[in-house]
Amino acid sequence: MNIYPDLFLTFAKVGVMTFGGGYAMLPILQREVVDNKGWATEEELMDYFAIGQCTPGIIAVNTATFIGQKNKGIAGGILATLGVVFPSLVIISLLAGVITTFSHLAWVQHAFGGIRVCVCILILNAVAKLLKKAVIDVPTAVIFFVVAFGSYFTSLSPVLFIVLAALAGIVLKNMGVRK
Repeated sequence: MNIYPDLFLTFAKVGVMTFGGGYAMLPILQREVVDNKGWATEEELMDYFAIGQCTPGIIAVNTATFIGQKNKGIAGGILATLGVVFPSLVIISLLAGVITTFSHLAWVQHAFGGIRVCVCILILNAVAKLLKKAVIDVPTAVIFFVVAFGSYFTSLSPVLFIVLAALAGIVLKNMGVRK
């Protein structure tokens, strides 16, 4: 199959199956992009998510752009981006008028309550998978706990944590602490 339509269709599939934003999309992206297509490694996917977190825009869109660009240059980045966004545009367009009309109904409110719980679990699963690959030794565990503590108890920007963690990784590597 030609990779250009494959990029669009794969990311459209990811986009249509995702509820809850970029973090909830991680398990689906991992399955499609890493396991099924081999377009990125798990480490690359984590890197794309980290970069997507601190760059303007939606994490999932940024990640799709990075993966598409890596595989087929600018055209691949554009097609992957359009693919991941297209289902949302269609679904939001169809639901926009309907949702306000029915949002007061109890069953609609309960349905959204159930969806929120499901999204929390999807995010928790994504975090667990990332954690297994990211925290691999004592220095990365220290970075993890410092960032977790700092992000929970302060209102500092996530970008600052990413930059400081990157610098810590570089310093530890140059000191010979990390192999």
